[in-house]
Amino acid sequence: MSEPQYNVMLTGELVPGAERGRVVALFGAKFGLQPAQAEGLFSGRPVVIKRGVDAATAQRIVEQVRQMGAVAAAQAVEPPPPPVPAPAAAVPPPRPNGATPPPPPVPRSAAVPQPGLPFRIEGEPDFAFLTVKVPAGETLKVEASAMATMDTHITMKTKLGGGLSRFVTGESIFINEFTAQNAPGEIGIAAGAPGDMRHIYLDGQIIYLQNSGYVASTSGVAVESKWQGLTKGFFSGESLFLIRCSGKGDLWFSSYGGVIEVDVDGDYVVDTGNIVAFTDGLEYRITKVGGYKSLFFSGEGLVCRFSGRGRVWIQTRKVGAFIAWTFPFRRVVKRG
Repeated sequence: MSEPQYNVMLTGELVPGAERGRVVALFGAKFGLQPAQAEGLFSGRPVVIKRGVDAATAQRIVEQVRQMGAVAAAQAVEPPPPPVPAPAAAVPPPRPNGATPPPPPVPRSAAVPQPGLPFRIEGEPDFAFLTVKVPAGETLKVEASAMATMDTHITMKTKLGGGLSRFVTGESIFINEFTAQNAPGEIGIAAGAPGDMRHIYLDGQIIYLQNSGYVASTSGVAVESKWQGLTKGFFSGESLFLIRCSGKGDLWFSSYGGVIEVDVDGDYVVDTGNIVAFTDGLEYRITKVGGYKSLFFSGEGLVCRFSGRGRVWIQTRKVGAFIAWTFPFRRVVKRG
């Protein structure tokens, strides 16, 4: 007897306490939907988001949807009844003149589109691990040293990825390209810092990442370093370069700590050490939180003031703050 199959449905309801705008934005980013399409997922009628999966997979998807702030349910798929001989077609009676024709049948709910390569992220949000299924003949670009596992028929080629500018950012100047030969294959990817990962499907958009945020992308995504200017880079305390990602395809990036997505419409302030990524429609400038006294003694430094409309991904921890926290516990070697 075959294993029972389940469909996973989005009920249209939200988890108690969840903010509707944030949930809609999360689903829009997750599935590459326009705002109106993402809003339609929560119109009150169920929408099937995954069909024909086993019980464990269905439960995992339900839990992932709950973490995003929405309610999903797994519905058992009933096996089709045995075929029965079709009765002779009956001729419908003639319709009286002027009678209204019957309404067309209501279409079944379509699954949410999932553009790009199949993938899953496990171990989130503390130690996220990405697994991507690469189709036969396709290539996946991965940050150097990030590959953890792969099928035996996947081949690797190392290429220069940005040259001197990537070297200046502190990133490796190399990017590894993994190609599935003759058959689909899976590759497992782990970022260098403990934290979460996010995926976005680019379709002409431009995303800027912090200098250590890039994890992987498909071949249609162009990855290059962008000079932020001496003033912005030097006084932010961060790198002089950002990573600019554009084109069409899958993009994965990582954070130190968890990731929170913020939709900006106007002005928004983020500490420079908490920025993971932001969209191209946002302008930004580096400023002080308060006066110079606050700058040197408050523990707060320089901030990035975003303006315009777009999205910012922020991380819940800062590398510099963690280093400062561990400093009193360092081993001190006594001399003399």
